[in-house]
Amino acid sequence: MTDASSELPVLLALTRGMKGARWVLDRPDFVIGRGAECDLTVADRQVSRRHARIRRARDGFVLEDLGSKNGTHLNGALLAQPTTLQDGDVLQIALALELVFVGTEATMPLAVSGEAGGGVARLQMDAQGHRVWVGEREVDPPLSPPQYRLLELLYEQRGGVVSREQVVAAVWPGAAGEGVSEQAIDALVRRLRDRLAQADPGREHVLTVRGHGFRLADDT
Repeated sequence: MTDASSELPVLLALTRGMKGARWVLDRPDFVIGRGAECDLTVADRQVSRRHARIRRARDGFVLEDLGSKNGTHLNGALLAQPTTLQDGDVLQIALALELVFVGTEATMPLAVSGEAGGGVARLQMDAQGHRVWVGEREVDPPLSPPQYRLLELLYEQRGGVVSREQVVAAVWPGAAGEGVSEQAIDALVRRLRDRLAQADPGREHVLTVRGHGFRLADDT
């Protein structure tokens, strides 16, 4: 039996640091804004308390700006009137959040496509729930906060190498002056490798680049 939610449209975050997060449009009005009462809360001063909404209509899902101060953009153009969304449309909430509208969850990619080289990565991250999938399997139990922050850093810099200094700044913010030992960094990387291998046996997703740092494998 098919889950009814799999036939509903979703919003997929494209903004750095939130890539992979998604929201199912499972209600008549889906409100985006800074207010805690919104269905998608964006904690950024550029965003109005009730910034925009997606309304379910007879002919689809309609995006509407709610009189926001900094505007809502659709595919790069300022939204001037309510507009029916099409599969693949890109929404911008002020300059704080970029989302893509995917017509049904069944057609949604398992991960955000890489900016360079095309294709779809094996890794998917849910920034809201700190959940991670590799291939089609979820990493369970969830990663620890340090493991998740390290993976998020590697994912944001995929295609490039992350230095040990960058790892310290991302995983242990504020601790750079006190010093974090290389052994602590190596132990964290080793634990993350082990956790990803449990969900995706036979693959090594986090690679060590001697003398430089770490990077995600090309097929991650």
